[in-house]
Amino acid sequence: MKNGSVFVHLIVWVLGFFSVISLVEGEDPYKFFTWTATYGTIAPLGVPQQVILINGQFPGPRLDVVTNDNLIINVINKLDEPFLLTWNGIKQRKNSWQDGVLGTNCPIPPNSNYTYKIQPKDQIGTYTYFPSTAMHRAAGGFGGFNVYARSVIPVPYPTPASDFTLLIGDWYKTNHKVLQQTLESGKALHFPDSLLINGQTHSSFSGDQGKTYMFRISNVGLSTSISFKIQGHKMKLVECEGSHTVQNVYESLDLHVGQSLSVLVTLDQPPKEYCIVAYTPFTKPILNTTAVLRYTNSQTSASGPLPIDPKYQIQSSMEQARTFRRNLTANAARPNPQGSFHYGSIKTSRTIVLSNSAPLLNGKQRYAVNRASYFNPDTPLKLADYFNISGVFRTDTIQSQPADGPVFLATSVLRTALHEFLEIVFQNNENEVQSWHLDGYDIWVVGYGGSRWTPTQRKTYNLNDAVARHTVQVYPNSWTSILMSLDNQGMWNIRSANWARQYLGQQFYLQVWSEQKSLANEYDIPTNSILCGKARGRKI
Repeated sequence: MKNGSVFVHLIVWVLGFFSVISLVEGEDPYKFFTWTATYGTIAPLGVPQQVILINGQFPGPRLDVVTNDNLIINVINKLDEPFLLTWNGIKQRKNSWQDGVLGTNCPIPPNSNYTYKIQPKDQIGTYTYFPSTAMHRAAGGFGGFNVYARSVIPVPYPTPASDFTLLIGDWYKTNHKVLQQTLESGKALHFPDSLLINGQTHSSFSGDQGKTYMFRISNVGLSTSISFKIQGHKMKLVECEGSHTVQNVYESLDLHVGQSLSVLVTLDQPPKEYCIVAYTPFTKPILNTTAVLRYTNSQTSASGPLPIDPKYQIQSSMEQARTFRRNLTANAARPNPQGSFHYGSIKTSRTIVLSNSAPLLNGKQRYAVNRASYFNPDTPLKLADYFNISGVFRTDTIQSQPADGPVFLATSVLRTALHEFLEIVFQNNENEVQSWHLDGYDIWVVGYGGSRWTPTQRKTYNLNDAVARHTVQVYPNSWTSILMSLDNQGMWNIRSANWARQYLGQQFYLQVWSEQKSLANEYDIPTNSILCGKARGRKI
């Protein structure tokens, strides 16, 4: 009997052990969404205009998810044009199939749908989504995408009382199809009409005196850098596009097109209303818009003057950018210090210098990088690569260094090898701020400088605690340097976040390639993929 009892206890222990293992190794949670894109009429600037709604909302629904959640998002297109959404800053690990840009996905036809399967793998932070097709971004369809930490991973600040998402951007009264026709005719877009915060010229946020709140701020505009401040309050920067930052305190912060960050604000002032101000510090004229921060026990309305600085201060903005540093003592989305990857001690495999330009081609305005002005083929590059379809793109059109010569149209793809470690320099020889976005990656922003970049500028690089982000600004007649570890196989878009420039050619694709076909490197084509162009009718 005694031996039998021991045997029973052993069986119970073994079953219990494997039950725990199955829970530990259980699949990450699934969240399901159905989104319908339609047209609607609103009047954010007092003039009725057609916009793109997601589930009847402008801006679209806010996505609040947890690190590693599996997101199943069924997008139904009820517009009169093909449509796609892209997920700005979500790295799509081994899965450029879900990136939602025309180089990787066929657009969703009218009265049809596509189901995205997305996992924000090992990411925490403030992100956005928006339409990547045509000039739909000028009509709305964008929204906040907030990825929260799992409960077992501590963040390096006390839990705020609540958080607010602020989507700020320039806005046109003009219909997006008219804006697109303007670009197609070879003309540049006119200056934006206004700025909006969460799709409005007047919005409000409220909180209790003495409590601390997180403000998640994103620049969702088409072309214009903004500066953001809250009257009478300081902002503590705690996160920048997925990186926990050194917690510096600022009175105002610059956000360039496509960028996001999170700040903590303590309501430590007398209880009343205060102005939240966004304005365009680098434009003439200056656009501005306001919202209201209201203390719940307030008895006094907000008063001016508006706390804006009308000076054109590129140098101070660059100095501020250099103060964005990564918090090396904080956990990331996994329980290991963010600084454990010593990017500054790795030898680069090659240097790529990318120079933007705004040429006329056959008398029409185009935009280019290293002389190549991109155009979208009918067949997505990713499908052409998968099905081995020739004639869609070439990997020898765009060069890795600027060169003199005429601008040309090309479906530009730059081939790189999986696990290369690149130095990329963005060289801006124009008189306006540029904003560059890289899909599929976080990149270490190691240096900013004026004039032309030379190898001697490497002496100024931050090789210790540079912030990692997905969108980086390049100041007028200046350069910005990044380091990039190519650990995510796929076809990835590198583009101007200024949408008119992107639309007229200031973009290309980075093919991160390996001869070895392995699910360890890259997931297979989704079975629900839409096939178009030369891939139409192929078997998956």
